[in-house]
Amino acid sequence: MKYYLSALMGFIIWGTFALVLKPLSGFGALDILIHRVLFASVCILLACFIFRRKQTLESIRFIKSTSRNERLKLIVNVIASAILLGMNWFLFIYVMNAVSVNATSLAYMICPILTTVLASIFLKEHLNKGQWFAVGLSVVSCIILAYGHFLDLFYSFIIALSYAGYLVLQKNNFKIDKFFTLTIHILVSTILLLPILSVVDASIPKSTEFYSYVLIIAIGYTIIPLFLNIYALKGLDSSVVGILLYINPIISFFLAVLYFKEAITLTQVAAFSMILIAVIIFNIAYIYERKRQSVLKPEPNEV
Repeated sequence: MKYYLSALMGFIIWGTFALVLKPLSGFGALDILIHRVLFASVCILLACFIFRRKQTLESIRFIKSTSRNERLKLIVNVIASAILLGMNWFLFIYVMNAVSVNATSLAYMICPILTTVLASIFLKEHLNKGQWFAVGLSVVSCIILAYGHFLDLFYSFIIALSYAGYLVLQKNNFKIDKFFTLTIHILVSTILLLPILSVVDASIPKSTEFYSYVLIIAIGYTIIPLFLNIYALKGLDSSVVGILLYINPIISFFLAVLYFKEAITLTQVAAFSMILIAVIIFNIAYIYERKRQSVLKPEPNEV
């Protein structure tokens, strides 16, 4: 239950991202991005060595004590994760600026499907008929939303693939602190994104409000939800965490309609209703399968 709550809380937080992003609409997207990752790096480093010093030092000692092959696997996983995370952040901002907002919204719709498929292929996660039906329903809803916007669909696919790959990579057996792992991911991603500084106009004055909102984004909308995602993967399949990602666009949709008073179409209502139904079906099927397996599994004292 705690893993479900962890995943849900992470995606609920991301669903309200517009509340802190809208006040920064007067600033460039790349400007916000680079400040976000810099603030996130500083904050998570401080948290690592002040509040989680014991776990951090234990993780470092563990890495040093592992075999060369195990250490190499860990390094490859961490670097690949950081590249995918940094790529996702950059592509999201780039597509929002250069292509369309619709393409970034669609990426959130495609990501759970890709995560489920990747988890099935690479992690051999078994999906029952109910879960595959939910995935099929999600595919139909994405096609409905993408109809007439197939260029958006292409860019959305790339954005979604980067985060889906990141989620799948987090389902590993490395015995190091998850918060320490996330720290490395964010630090490496920040280093990769530093060239953005060369194209950001530093002459634009920044107010206290700008830095306050970016700090909230760095901690509340970067570090916390990412950690909740990684923690959830300790007890849930990647496909389950992936499908719960739909909570994000559903909340964003309701915020857009009820809070920001944006216009909606019947097509959008139909597509989002299908997605909500798909999330419910997928998780009911998953819980049913877990209970069925626990019943079928013999007790330790049985012959």
